[in-house]
Parts: sequence; C-alpha cells; structure tokens
Amino acid sequence: MIHIRFEGRSYDLEETDLGISDRTDNHEIFDRLARHFEVKRDRFDRYVIDRRPSGDYIVRPEAVYG
Repeated sequence: MIHIRFEGRSYDLEETDLGISDRTDNHEIFDRLARHFEVKRDRFDRYVIDRRPSGDYIVRPEAVYG
C-alpha cells in the first residue's frame, strides 16, 4: 500500500497501480507519482518517502521545524 499526502488530500494506491516493487528507488517512485497525478516531477521535490517495516510506503511533504 502506498499512502500519499498530496496537496492537502490523502490517497491510497496499490504498488501495482504505479508498477513499483520493493526494489524501485525513490526517484523512480516520484517519477511515477508525477505521471499518475499528471503533474511535473518537481512538484515532489520537497517530498519524502517513508518505507515502513510492513512494506507500506508513506509519501508526504518533508517536515520543516523551527
């Protein structure tokens, strides 16, 4: 499962929706997300991917503190 927080909304996708596996690197995941949402790749420049022990992914804007 890929949980995505994008532009104030939450989305849940299956890995097969994006054609990724546990070997897919973050750069490629962001490329595929940009295609999925039909936006330019740079919209994900300030996002991070948390890979959970369960195998799930959380894609979210990076946290800025202070």
